[in-house]
Amino acid sequence: MPMIPRKLASYARFIATKYPVVTITGPRQSGKTTLARDAFPDKAYANLENPLTRQFATEDPVGFLRQYPQGVILDEIQRTPELLSFIQVQADEQRENGFFVLTGSQQFELLNSVSQSLAGRTALLKLLPFSVAELLPHWPELTIDELLFKGFYPRIYDQDIPPTQALGDYFETYVERDLRRLINVHNLGLFQKFVRLCAGRVGQILNLHSLANDTGISHSTARQWLTVLEVSFIVFQLPPYHANIGKRLIKSPKLYFYDVGLAAWLCGVEEPSHLRNHPLRGNFYENLVVMEVLKFRYNAGKRSNLYFFRDSIGNEVDLLYTIAHQLLPIEIKAGQSITSDYFKGLRTFAKLFPDLPHGQLLVYAGAESQQRSEVSIISVFQLADFLAKLEEVES
Repeated sequence: MPMIPRKLASYARFIATKYPVVTITGPRQSGKTTLARDAFPDKAYANLENPLTRQFATEDPVGFLRQYPQGVILDEIQRTPELLSFIQVQADEQRENGFFVLTGSQQFELLNSVSQSLAGRTALLKLLPFSVAELLPHWPELTIDELLFKGFYPRIYDQDIPPTQALGDYFETYVERDLRRLINVHNLGLFQKFVRLCAGRVGQILNLHSLANDTGISHSTARQWLTVLEVSFIVFQLPPYHANIGKRLIKSPKLYFYDVGLAAWLCGVEEPSHLRNHPLRGNFYENLVVMEVLKFRYNAGKRSNLYFFRDSIGNEVDLLYTIAHQLLPIEIKAGQSITSDYFKGLRTFAKLFPDLPHGQLLVYAGAESQQRSEVSIISVFQLADFLAKLEEVES
């Protein structure tokens, strides 16, 4: 299987000409190491997961860095946070852009250390698992149900591993490795139950009290566990959009998984056919689309600009994409046939926010694209191209 080019690579090479350090974060097994080595093939490489390498870097950081006069890729840098101070000193003395490339899977630990030691010296990039746009040239026949079932972790595609095996191994490895480094979970069974309950709530407003009660834990423990899931790139909280429009707006975020395949696996999906009539199929498709938009942003080196809209009487738009001060409302539907109900949320939103220069967008699961007077209608397979054209027009 040939290596699948990552969209973030070109931006990583560009931004490395502007900063002495490039830091790439993202979930475990999202392809950070492969990306770094592909984007910077002339750089030396050191894996700080290797105990001997880590011991050298910890005990003799100056000697360790002196080995790399042309710069180096340092993999899993959060394993040796004390090295960052020495990287700062060398970056300041060297005054050479693109000298260090750092990768790390623990967002919280890594960003805390990086912000203290490398403030102003590093570009921060996020690499999520494959996007639809990255997979399509190599797997043009992929169906939506296959995407929801398989998810996007590279190993599933690179090694042709059965998704249930790969996702099961991923989850157990995450619990055993990452979780125990971050917090002391006394009851792993309860934690696994908590994560499965989160998966059953994808696309829903987060109710932490309900989640805690259903798991059988305290509210504070639920909050702590949710934070750990978020900083470990397992769950993503989509914030609500706030505007002074004389209506009460929902203030809680919506809950999604960074990888929809993992969410589906946690909900017991073991075959693509299980998704056809699954009660959460619409939620999974919404999760897929939200993550595709987020990947589009991250792969261009940009931050999340995403919100959702919902007022207290239930008027809702699934996703708001912001461009400067302007909004693109996006409705997400898992059906393959367009019905008038699909436009209800968009129509209500347009009455509240009539200034929508980019129009409105409906992302559904059908194959046919349409351009109606106010609404563009596409599937998730056309989404990245649509957003790219939108950003081109704006720039």
